[in-house]
Amino acid sequence: MQHTQRQKNIAVMQMLACAALWSIAGIFIKLIPWNSFVIASLRSFVAGLVVLCYMRMKGLRLVITRQTVVPGIFMAGLFFCFVGANKLTTAANAIALQYTSPLFLMLFSVVFLHERLRTIDVAAAGVTFLGVVLFFLDQLGPGRVAGNLVAILSGVFFALMYLNLGRMHDESTRMSYVFLGQSFTFLFGIPFLILYPPTLSVSSVSCLLVLGVLQLGIPYVLVALSAEHCPPIAQSLLSALEPLLNPVWVLLFAGEKPGPMALIGGIVVIAAVTLWTVYSHAHPVKQEA
Repeated sequence: MQHTQRQKNIAVMQMLACAALWSIAGIFIKLIPWNSFVIASLRSFVAGLVVLCYMRMKGLRLVITRQTVVPGIFMAGLFFCFVGANKLTTAANAIALQYTSPLFLMLFSVVFLHERLRTIDVAAAGVTFLGVVLFFLDQLGPGRVAGNLVAILSGVFFALMYLNLGRMHDESTRMSYVFLGQSFTFLFGIPFLILYPPTLSVSSVSCLLVLGVLQLGIPYVLVALSAEHCPPIAQSLLSALEPLLNPVWVLLFAGEKPGPMALIGGIVVIAAVTLWTVYSHAHPVKQEA
């Protein structure tokens, strides 16, 4: 299928808008004084409605198979961990440590898919691990250490989600897994809604709607639209705008500053993963006959 330059440019702009919208998560999560599971659950409820509306408008069918259910469950784990990490540690730490997911994906591919490691893979993993260590050399309290660990776990769930995506060539399957992921997050969070009933206010509800519609719902629609004319490697690299902008918004509007070692660690992680992604695309692993 041939893509015109105009279609490619639009796809790039859609992906940049997606990454920018994703990046507002940290500041709005911190502005809502609710339990993290409650925030994740209700955020996904709103986002799920957005995705469902898009599917109805496009006439997409809901596909419920192992191919969509399994990554949907891992998506729920990702959402709970990411929101929890933002409550326990800085937004910069939460997003940068989640960005280790491609390296976990590489590890899981070796373990479960029996792919071979290259020298560049080992080097990238080593540099990324060094960057992660720097986060824990910062001046951290017990809560922030726990937040860093939860943020790393979100990277694990991210990798597991992509590992189980399989080949989703049609939009119905892609959007179905997204809708199921949002639905599972809401359903798994119901017990926490009962245990920790949120105190409603104009501010908290407004922030929740921003998270559900602008930060989570619309971006996944943009990803689906961009995928038609933007290759995965380009989407991956353009999405790197998210970990760069996320801590900026929190710094500007909440005054939260990452520690110097965490800042260096974030730069190391993002640079290592981005360069490794570019190299891996240019030099793909040859499949054995």
